[in-house]
Amino acid sequence: MADERNGSHRAEPRVHALGDSLSGTNLERAGDHNQRVTLQAVRAAGAPITRAEIADLTGLTAPAIANITKRLLNDGMILKAGRQLGGRGQPATKLVVNPDGAFSIGLNIDRDHIAIVALDFVGQVRARVCREVHFAMPQDVIAFFKAEVDKIVASRAIDIERLIGIGIGIPDDLGRVPVSNRPDAYEAWSTVDVASLVADALPVPVPVYVENDAAAASIGEMQFGHGLQTRSFIYTIISAGLGGGLVIDGHYYRGADGRSGEIGFLPVKDENGQTRALEDMVSLYALYEYLRKAGFQVATPEDLDNLPSLGLARVEAWLDRAADLLFEPLLVMNCAINPEAHFIGGRMPARFIEQLCTRLNQRMQGMSDRIKSIAPVKRAELAEDAAARGAGILPFNDRFLPIREALMKTN
Repeated sequence: MADERNGSHRAEPRVHALGDSLSGTNLERAGDHNQRVTLQAVRAAGAPITRAEIADLTGLTAPAIANITKRLLNDGMILKAGRQLGGRGQPATKLVVNPDGAFSIGLNIDRDHIAIVALDFVGQVRARVCREVHFAMPQDVIAFFKAEVDKIVASRAIDIERLIGIGIGIPDDLGRVPVSNRPDAYEAWSTVDVASLVADALPVPVPVYVENDAAAASIGEMQFGHGLQTRSFIYTIISAGLGGGLVIDGHYYRGADGRSGEIGFLPVKDENGQTRALEDMVSLYALYEYLRKAGFQVATPEDLDNLPSLGLARVEAWLDRAADLLFEPLLVMNCAINPEAHFIGGRMPARFIEQLCTRLNQRMQGMSDRIKSIAPVKRAELAEDAAARGAGILPFNDRFLPIREALMKTN
């Protein structure tokens, strides 16, 4: 939704994956929607695709596809990629998405780091930078962001003339949620207008989109990760905290107040029988604290990767406990939603996420005699920099991908 005060956008439920999203329409505003689903068909194909194949996927007529693809070619959003030989008549032209058709920048702000990625139109990372810093203040984040974006532009990693927007992935209530060692001054995040600060730091005027970090990661996975083959899934992100998101029938599901998937605040019992929030037990900060109590000084994911064998043994013990704590909440969500898969992403090293998935699958299979449909737990395709990459995808969603709003008059 546009914010006229600062030109920013709070990301709304504006995402479509496959299935019904690849269906054309003759309703009002059909031209925009049909162009979106045509572009989605080319993008989701994963290989060069002909106009006839696009028509089959979308249900649009051949003349409509011809007109739409002509516009997309003229706009530089798609490219010709040879011809299909072997059929009757003139060989059909194959089409692909142009990676240089549009660019975006994603910014992830969290309690333990700042990450920036520049993405092209196929979701590939053209530039990336991550600063490991705990509890960075707003002015420090913006100074870092401005300096790094200036470097990205100077390096020509992206065409600034085709930059369509900035996405920000940031935890809800960043300055309010109690976290160990959080400085009092960090509450400044509760009053700052992060979209305005980012907009003022940009070299060109483009829309700024703000989204919860877990939602951004889920949306990114839906549009550029495993979601291209999976219409309904649960997403869990393990970061400084613990969050989640739901994708149901190819749409990101927000819930009544935009807080669906917030499993991090569920109450659980710690080893002393005390009630804690789940993210106090299962998160990067929880793992760091656990290891520090065991005598290992860690503060970053890289530190986890460099642990000695004794430290790795402690990580495995922590993963056992994390799987025990996550098992019941994830099983409930599995039964309530009946997803095709459950993806886990975040900054935890890939091998640890894989080990956690294995432990969860083992526990889930123990219920298979009573629960006949149990979704497999897998590492997300966009696991690393999930929130930053997901944030970078928000402008693409708004401008180019199929959305329900394209069929409605909205203020």
